[in-house]
Amino acid sequence: MKFPIKILFICLGNICRSPAAEGAFKKLITEKKLTDYFVVDSAGTSGYHDGELADPRTREVARKRGINLDHISRKLRLADFQDFNYLIAMDQNNKAEIQKLAKTDDDRSKIYLFREFSDTSKGLSVPDPYYGDIAQFENVQDIVETSSKDLLEYLIAKHQI
Repeated sequence: MKFPIKILFICLGNICRSPAAEGAFKKLITEKKLTDYFVVDSAGTSGYHDGELADPRTREVARKRGINLDHISRKLRLADFQDFNYLIAMDQNNKAEIQKLAKTDDDRSKIYLFREFSDTSKGLSVPDPYYGDIAQFENVQDIVETSSKDLLEYLIAKHQI
């Protein structure tokens, strides 16, 4: 695979989990001086929040950790299968929705569950904090930061970065 490796993080509305994951992964690759190897974005399986910034609670939690989330929500589109190498779903429902849009085996081969790159949380979802309190947003940020490290380790090994 040639560089940059293009990663799209995907949740339902693209205002909580996927922008948090996008921000966490971007911060990590910046710290590791690997930004030239990656293009990172996020999207939602629904268009509920198209054109909006991330949820204020998501932005607040990220800001406290040195992450500025300026992503504008958008819906997943068919072109994303051509534009990205990895489509990373936050939970099984998101993954199922992405798989419904996939047209080819190549498209389907790009779809992953975010936490499947971890030895300790394989198969688990990133919980949706939308209806929860700030503690749930903090928990999601913890998860996406840990999962970003796991994903980066996988990509470094797989692509000999």
